[in-house]
Amino acid sequence: MRTINAALLTDTIAALCVEANCRLPEDMRNRIEDARAEEKWETAQGILDKIIENYNIADKNFVPICQDTGVCCVFMKIGQDVHIEGDLTEAVNEGVRRGYRDGYLRKSVVADPLRRVNTGDNTPAMIYTELVPGEKIELTVAPKGFGSENMSRLAMLKPSDGIEGVKAFILKTVEEAGPNPCPPIVVGVGIGGTFDKAALLAKKALMRSTDERNPDEFYAELESEMLDKINALGIGPQGFGGRTTALAVNIETMPTHIAGLPVAVNINCHVTRHKSIVL
Repeated sequence: MRTINAALLTDTIAALCVEANCRLPEDMRNRIEDARAEEKWETAQGILDKIIENYNIADKNFVPICQDTGVCCVFMKIGQDVHIEGDLTEAVNEGVRRGYRDGYLRKSVVADPLRRVNTGDNTPAMIYTELVPGEKIELTVAPKGFGSENMSRLAMLKPSDGIEGVKAFILKTVEEAGPNPCPPIVVGVGIGGTFDKAALLAKKALMRSTDERNPDEFYAELESEMLDKINALGIGPQGFGGRTTALAVNIETMPTHIAGLPVAVNINCHVTRHKSIVL
């Protein structure tokens, strides 16, 4: 049994909040720069140039890539042989509180969805925990802006809708989103489980590197097919047209009920931010 003090989690999450908001992952940089190299239309070229300039400035000056520094989603894979000394939830929230304060990041969370009073420190975090074998903790901090989150959708399809129904729903969701999620986007898709599990799968799909395809060849081919179909829509960078509407489509699946086919699409903008560390 390994003991990890909750204070270590707080310190680590505080640092990850700032790092994730200020430095775009390398795979995202590569996808954007690949898109710029392949873009033929002058307007789209200019927009991609500005996106690249923006994240380079953010990286150099260690300032936020985007003014919407998001709701802080914290994913934790906790080893079964780890004992956390202290209050886990409070440790996470204190890390977010400190990171957003010390990093001068915008506080975007309201305490109640209808009364709309800002909590003033970007807490509470959206916390997702998973028990895994071992004596380590893997932490991923993913700030999620709501320009893209608002464009996400979930459908409880019928099994008879099949793969064509899934394809149509993904395409319709992206088409209706149009320029609103600040394309080029990353599209996370969750298929299976239940109403809530499908949404979580879609969110977790956004955490996967755009360099990685689904290990199941069937779904890897579906990812490639849907990326081509989405880019054929011609929405383009920031909705002004062009070759690249999406940088990647990541699909995650799990078993489901014989009577259901849940499908969730969680969209993220070109600032698809996440930072991980293993303690």
